[in-house]
Amino acid sequence: MIKDGIIKALEKVMGIKEQEIHLETPENEEFGDYSSNIALQLFAEIKNEKSKVKITNQNLKDSKSPRNLAQKLTEELKKDKGLSEIVEQIEVAGPGFINFRLAGTVLVSMLKEVIERADKFGESEILKGSKIVVEFAHPNTHKQFHIGHLRNICTGEAICRILAANGTKVVRVNYQGDVGLHIAKAIYGIQKIGFEDPGDVKGRMAYLGKAYVEGSQDYEEDEDAKEKIANINKKLYEKSDPELLELYEATRKWSLDYFETIYKRVYVKFDRLYFESEVFKLGKERVLEGLEKGIFERSEGAVIFPGKKFGLHDRVFITSEDVPTYEAKDMGLAELQFAEYNPDFVLHVVGPEQTEYFRVVFKALEALKPEIKNKEIHIVYGWVRLKEGKMASRTGNVVLGEWLLDEVKEEIIKTYKSEENVAEKVAIAAVKYSFLKVGLSQEIAFDIKESISLEGNSGPYLQYTVARTNSVLRKVKYNSYSRSQENAAFQGGDELSSDMSSSFRGNPALLARGGRHKNYNNYKDLKPEELSLLRTFIHYPEVVEEATKNYAPNLLCNYLYDVAQKFNLFYQKHGILKDESVRVEEQESVRDFRLALTAATGQILKNGLYLLGIQAPKSM
Repeated sequence: MIKDGIIKALEKVMGIKEQEIHLETPENEEFGDYSSNIALQLFAEIKNEKSKVKITNQNLKDSKSPRNLAQKLTEELKKDKGLSEIVEQIEVAGPGFINFRLAGTVLVSMLKEVIERADKFGESEILKGSKIVVEFAHPNTHKQFHIGHLRNICTGEAICRILAANGTKVVRVNYQGDVGLHIAKAIYGIQKIGFEDPGDVKGRMAYLGKAYVEGSQDYEEDEDAKEKIANINKKLYEKSDPELLELYEATRKWSLDYFETIYKRVYVKFDRLYFESEVFKLGKERVLEGLEKGIFERSEGAVIFPGKKFGLHDRVFITSEDVPTYEAKDMGLAELQFAEYNPDFVLHVVGPEQTEYFRVVFKALEALKPEIKNKEIHIVYGWVRLKEGKMASRTGNVVLGEWLLDEVKEEIIKTYKSEENVAEKVAIAAVKYSFLKVGLSQEIAFDIKESISLEGNSGPYLQYTVARTNSVLRKVKYNSYSRSQENAAFQGGDELSSDMSSSFRGNPALLARGGRHKNYNNYKDLKPEELSLLRTFIHYPEVVEEATKNYAPNLLCNYLYDVAQKFNLFYQKHGILKDESVRVEEQESVRDFRLALTAATGQILKNGLYLLGIQAPKSM
């Protein structure tokens, strides 16, 4: 990437590599394309006698202030021939910031790269050769799929796509609770209200939800019911009651069938489904083996992991009734995942309430299997809250994921008179983007009207901008987009568009004409809105990489929103197909250049939306 060239030049001038150099993108474009505070950092090291950073350049060591040091660094940087090919201007600002303005030739070459690489633009190989298991979704059978699950699955899928764009092999897995007390509560509820089969997937799930609420309430309020539910739980673990087992298996399938409809709707396809029922025995065995090795301890008839020895807290892994807990099951799950996929890392996308849980579980795993130390990572995502607080499926006060998707879709049809198939894609975008545009750990109070706005920071706004680029390109018989083929693999749907940049890639002369528009070595020859877009394109690969390193889809959302805003301003202020203010002899090259800008904008937006798990309709 371009910023790497600037960083290497700074390292060369300073003569050190111990000091980490960061380049920021200034919010104000007047300050250039990149900015560094390295002079301020380095000056502090110079004055620190205990600093481990050794500077051999006496001229730099004699600097009187951070600004003076920045000026000296700038003078040396300007002598670097390699840097001068990509940087047009280097200047010192404020107390010692160094600002870099890229050469116009670099910007137009990036424009060409966007068009020529098309769907591949922004991808890298920084994770090539690695394998990462991403475990997400986690809906329990016999319970409703609520909006917390919906945020989880949207988050997990976005992380998967962003990781894959950087070269890693991603394995999508889903770990689901299909045994345990919650199952027993649902089965008890079925026995209480009477078994019935509504026949359809949604009806079956609604019935299970009702049964679960009945069982949960009785468990809390009725000691006799509590004892019966505990007995059901024991029989299910032991598989000792054929009639009970038959009811369990049938209703378990109802849940899984329903979940698949949600996965398909949000373009998610798992490589492996793990269940508590397949890992609890293995997990219990490993805990008992660990007990013999002194990793676990007996306490009041239960088997615990002594977390207090490690600054954590003690947790029960096998109850006094000899039943393995979630913690024990995770021991078995980890063994299966590493045996089946041998990943470099396993990411668990789970809510914040499980933070302390995972600290203990990871420490226990480390003791049992030292070879997987530091390979298990908890990715925290925040709650989706209602006005009255967190969702609670125990009381029935729960907002279903499907309900939210349907409500958003209905609002889109009502507000924009959209066709059903378009409204569905826009609804998915509205919901996903609302979840992803904020930091993963940030809590969300979902606002339907805000989520579908075409004027604010929303998924539909980005889709609308893509549709606008398509509309412009269609007028000159340019087509758009090929990402749909990959999305189709996830959701079995139709292709939405063709290849946006094909006309440019297939016609070098056309691209060259656009690239010859005025003198790109001089920023003053470009309209501010044209320049602003070009400068923004430069940063897309960097944003994708940063989003990868930090598991932060919100960084990508922020960037895409910025691109969309800048394109729409450009669209409003300048004629793309024809501009009467342009001299006749320049109109063709100006038109082709602006078409290239339009094509590149659409390509970047669609590439980014794909990484977020969002489709871009041809038109809206």
